[in-house]
Amino acid sequence: MAQREAPVLYLHKVERHYWQGDATLDILKGAELALWAGQSVALVAPSGAGKSTLLHIAGLLEHQNAGEVYIHGQPTADLDDDVRTRIRRTQIGFVYQAHHLLPEFSALENVILPQMIRGLPKEQAARRATDLLSYLGLKERLTHRPAELSGGEQQRVAIARAVANAPRILLADEPTGNLDPHTSEHVFDALSQLIRAAKLTVLIATHNMDIARRMDRRVTIRDGLVIELQ
Repeated sequence: MAQREAPVLYLHKVERHYWQGDATLDILKGAELALWAGQSVALVAPSGAGKSTLLHIAGLLEHQNAGEVYIHGQPTADLDDDVRTRIRRTQIGFVYQAHHLLPEFSALENVILPQMIRGLPKEQAARRATDLLSYLGLKERLTHRPAELSGGEQQRVAIARAVANAPRILLADEPTGNLDPHTSEHVFDALSQLIRAAKLTVLIATHNMDIARRMDRRVTIRDGLVIELQ
């Protein structure tokens, strides 16, 4: 590692195996990946290679079978579930291919809720949610429920929700995968602006090579290992 500071996110010799009857499926076999502060990395690999598995392990949503995940230099493998949940809530944001917005709440309320769960007063959470949604071009859509928003608008709300608690790390799993090319470009532009403004460390799994080329680095998964691409 050429950088002098410690990586914000570091996966060290991570292994993940699944068992199907008598067979063992080896998804990750000693994977290594380091991301430094403010760096954006595209994870490009075919379906079934383990992109989502790697993201889930990096985000402490799933336990690895071996190896370690360091968040800001802190090993996490032996932490109990409450501590892992607290790290996810305060330091990691997630954006999925499906937006997973709560249908009964407005765009504003969907972004307020995770902040209140963290303990922020509602008034303060509402101000931040309004600022984020306005920044993402949704100032006129604050009171609309998900069903009243376009696919691109729903995904921008999901992005605002993911960064509402000011995480240092953003993990995204095919965040534009369900969108048409024009909308995908618009959403990714909004996401890129937010990444730069907040100086986020970002790992995005994507099939979109146009998006991947705009990231600082590109990696893939091959034979259970993370390989750097040129």
